[in-house]
Amino acid sequence: MDLKSIQNAIREANLDGWLFCDFHNRDAVSYRILGLDYGKFTSRRWFYFIPAQGEPVRLVHRVEPSKLDALPGQIEFYLSWQELHASLKNILGSGKHIAMQYSHNNHIPYVSLVDAGTVELIREFGHTVVSSADLVQQFEAVIDETGYRSHLEASEKVYRIKEEAFGRIETMLKQNKPLTEYEIQQFIVQRFQEEGMTCEDENPIVGVKDHPANPHFEPTPENSYAIQRGDTILIDLWARLDHENTIWADITWCGFAGQNPPDKYVEIFKIVRDARDAGVRFVREAFQKDEPCFGWQVDDAVRSVIRNAGYGEYFIHRTGHSIGREVHGNGVHIDNLETKEERRLIPGICFSIEPGIYLEGDMAVRTEVDVFITLDGEVVVAGEPQENLILMDL
Repeated sequence: MDLKSIQNAIREANLDGWLFCDFHNRDAVSYRILGLDYGKFTSRRWFYFIPAQGEPVRLVHRVEPSKLDALPGQIEFYLSWQELHASLKNILGSGKHIAMQYSHNNHIPYVSLVDAGTVELIREFGHTVVSSADLVQQFEAVIDETGYRSHLEASEKVYRIKEEAFGRIETMLKQNKPLTEYEIQQFIVQRFQEEGMTCEDENPIVGVKDHPANPHFEPTPENSYAIQRGDTILIDLWARLDHENTIWADITWCGFAGQNPPDKYVEIFKIVRDARDAGVRFVREAFQKDEPCFGWQVDDAVRSVIRNAGYGEYFIHRTGHSIGREVHGNGVHIDNLETKEERRLIPGICFSIEPGIYLEGDMAVRTEVDVFITLDGEVVVAGEPQENLILMDL
């Protein structure tokens, strides 16, 4: 835990402190930020208060007195719930603005981990509870230069393997050899392993015909279609370098097994492509103007393109997700549909922009790029975004 950095962040956010707490290992975020062992079971409530200035305070139960020994600061013990309340009230003092893993109206559920009763208790002590979401992003999602380089290396390999996957489909069809969605998925996984990468057993999506209309379609030996000439094709693949602290790459491309794709397929691809580009442009312009930019705003910029084209009801998921040491990281998501993502985009974060149109029982398209905001505020897209459908010379 970097206490100095945490206290600096608390002060920059104009807060008086950050209150961490847990019971029965409910809040993995606290364990990661504080550097505690999440694998060790917590049977009693603990609290850790980091003030904007001064020494932190640990509050632990007498049955688990060493629970927070790894952390700096004063230590207090409680036995009864009455002692817990009295000690916590004394530690926090007079009315403060205190960050907790809480989100107003549960707008950001990824960090809304403190139970309502604990929030009520802190409010009863005369404090204002505010969301720690932006603080969590700062300590969970900001990527350093080494991480950024690992993301770029992963992206280069993922893009190349994507090309190989579409090429394999074309070759097999030319040779009139049988091929299924599942077999292409397994080809991609094998290539990840050969390139020193991992998808952590969360295997790529390969879908043809109507299967991509399910955004999270997962091919298996039992449910796979044979890939045929004239099929629409979607491949969504993600991986990272197979060693510690590397950053994921995650892209989606669409193609057609032939030279003359259906007009509707071309139409909806161009719409989602333009929507994707509108999102990237919105972020770039905001950072060029040094204006605040929030996840919900980017979602709106992307979604409006699809809505204005008459396909709004067929864009059925958020625009994008945070990317980090997990493929779905704990930074700002690009979302004003499933959640209201009120976190601000800041230097050092990575996220996807991946709009889609899903015509159930018919066809679907999605195009996905990874956007990285460098530490000096440059908005970078890894790899070349897809501009046109991949067509096959069959």
